[in-house]
Amino acid sequence: MALKVGDKMPLFSAIDSNGKAFEVNNYAGKPLVIYFYPKDDTPGCTIQACTFRDQYEDFKGLGAEVIGVSSDSETSHQKFASRYKLPFILLSDGNKKLRRLFGVPNDLLGLLPGRVTYVIDKEGIIRLVFNSMSSKIHIAKALQILKTL
Repeated sequence: MALKVGDKMPLFSAIDSNGKAFEVNNYAGKPLVIYFYPKDDTPGCTIQACTFRDQYEDFKGLGAEVIGVSSDSETSHQKFASRYKLPFILLSDGNKKLRRLFGVPNDLLGLLPGRVTYVIDKEGIIRLVFNSMSSKIHIAKALQILKTL
């Protein structure tokens, strides 16, 4: 079952691009933008990651942390983050545990993992679920919601 606006974000752990354990409860009390994307180094995903990078200070200015999630390996994430100088956290979800936990669907044709952005407030409540394969719109939508928190 997919998470929706008003739901409490589930607690989870994963491995980040540096091979270190990531625990979401370490970010309790802080707004989060968690975005699921299909694959490192693909055109749409690169545009989306670079747009988050270019506006990262806007997110930080609103007190939020940005977290990207795909099924790519830690090594792939490390190369992707280094190549594009991504300042935010990338989590590896090779077993698709996080996708299932959040209920992220595949794209319309079912061929690619879906692209969904969640904005979670400092109380851990989901305030935005934005599902669109259009990569650039996610950033504006997330900032718009964060400004209202």
